[in-house]
Amino acid sequence: MKQTKKRNFKESTRHLFRLYTVIPFAILIVLFLVFTLINGRMNLTQKTTEAAQSISQSIAAVHQQYYEEINQLAVSPAVMNYVTTHLNSDKVYSEFYDFNNQQQVKSIFHIVATNGVFLASSAPPDTLYANFAFSNLITRIDHRPNDTLTEMNSFRYSHDRDTCYTFGKAIVKDHQTLGYIIFQLNEADIQKIIFEQNNEIAMITDEHNTIIATTNNVTKGVLNKFSPKLDNQGHVLLNDGTYYMYSKRIPDTSIQVITLNSYKSEQYTYYTVSIFVLAASVLLWIMIRILSNKMSTRNSESIDKLIHALAQLREGNFNGYVDIQTDDEFEILGDEYNVMLDRLKHLVEKNKELSALSTIIEVKQLQSQFHPHFIFNVLETLRYAIKIDANQAQDIVMILSRLLRYSIGHDRSVKLKDDMNYVRDYLKLQHIRFNERLEYRISVAEETHEVYVPKLLLQPLIENAIKYGYQNQSNVRIEIRIYTSGGKLILEVRDNGQGINEETLENVNHILQSQSNTTPHIGLYNVHRRLVLLYGEESGVHIDSAQGEGTCVTLTIPYEWSDDHV
Repeated sequence: MKQTKKRNFKESTRHLFRLYTVIPFAILIVLFLVFTLINGRMNLTQKTTEAAQSISQSIAAVHQQYYEEINQLAVSPAVMNYVTTHLNSDKVYSEFYDFNNQQQVKSIFHIVATNGVFLASSAPPDTLYANFAFSNLITRIDHRPNDTLTEMNSFRYSHDRDTCYTFGKAIVKDHQTLGYIIFQLNEADIQKIIFEQNNEIAMITDEHNTIIATTNNVTKGVLNKFSPKLDNQGHVLLNDGTYYMYSKRIPDTSIQVITLNSYKSEQYTYYTVSIFVLAASVLLWIMIRILSNKMSTRNSESIDKLIHALAQLREGNFNGYVDIQTDDEFEILGDEYNVMLDRLKHLVEKNKELSALSTIIEVKQLQSQFHPHFIFNVLETLRYAIKIDANQAQDIVMILSRLLRYSIGHDRSVKLKDDMNYVRDYLKLQHIRFNERLEYRISVAEETHEVYVPKLLLQPLIENAIKYGYQNQSNVRIEIRIYTSGGKLILEVRDNGQGINEETLENVNHILQSQSNTTPHIGLYNVHRRLVLLYGEESGVHIDSAQGEGTCVTLTIPYEWSDDHV
């Protein structure tokens, strides 16, 4: 079975950075492309529609102006007078040119008599006399004398002037047709109107789809009609190109405006955007790789330092501190590691000291338990007791047996009640030895019986009380009190000896507070250091004494600690 290769922190960081950076950018690129596609289509539709709207407004304005003008001239007294009398033609021409000069689309003007004779014209009408199409135009006007004729037709004049749209109106007076007035609009001027910025092809057609004017002759089909091919999506196919078409009919006219825009421009935009996105993606990927490498290297540098420090710690080097200055969580982690290392060093040193101290205490206790003088004194007392009081001799043997059995046990921590049983047996032996010269009283709070304490905790204090208590006096009284106060276990050993003078007490306190002891007086010091190492600086030995007033030694340790802490 193939095992999956695990990534280290540096590789994982680099991989995640690339993944979480590429994903949003990929989504953004897709959204950008979709937006570009939709926006391009909307722009194409909008500019085609706007071009048709703009052209329609212009053509509608031209149509309206000529429609109103021809109807006004048809009833003008000057025109009727001229048709009737052939006089004052200057008024007619003046009125036409005043109007024509103000128009965006210029026109050619004719007044034709009912017999077909041109009475007035703004262009040489010679070519129109025999023009069959023009004759049909006059006939159509004559058939509907009360209406205004508007239609698409083409006539060519001199100087390559072409007209493409005609307005015609009969001049009627007293229900009698006197003649005909005609406006023919210049094709070139109309083409100028339908040329719209941001639009490719524009045209105007009549109701029969006959092209009146166009900006591109490719739209012209058979008989000058616009009849494009459509694809299955309704797009116009022209000259191997696909176009979007929009048409708008001018109200109250037969004119329709059509605008076309090719999808090629939209495709060019897509190509351009695609190239840009591709180039930006490549550049972005290169930047992401560079940045991911830098970031992973920077972060993994902190991890590498921590791993190296842990390796040194595993080899037992407690001086392998880390120096991380990144102003982030790694710096906090490094600082906490250094703090932990300091605590670990302190703990190791503390345990070493505690181990050494425990060894000294055990040796001292053995020396004390089996001190020749102590054994000699007990046996001497036993010898006399055998002769005088057999029961007492039996008690001495039983007590001594219990003391020896308890002292050679390997437990370092015991329940307080067990240790106090040892203290009671020890004091009983001493009382048998000294008789009335030794008094003692023990008071132990009941709730403290199950508390675990270091083994033989009070023996050095009792030994000192007996040893120094008989100096300069014959009777010694020892009082032992054990109780709780403020979450602490208090053990007091008080005697009525001569006490300690101020200078000696100061020296003893100095020894207790020092980190090491080179003096031969190690009993109290060992007890104090052992408690400090086990329970902390708030625990330990405190001595109250005054010359001639006795001594009180107080031990303080935390209350409700189990044997795991001892």
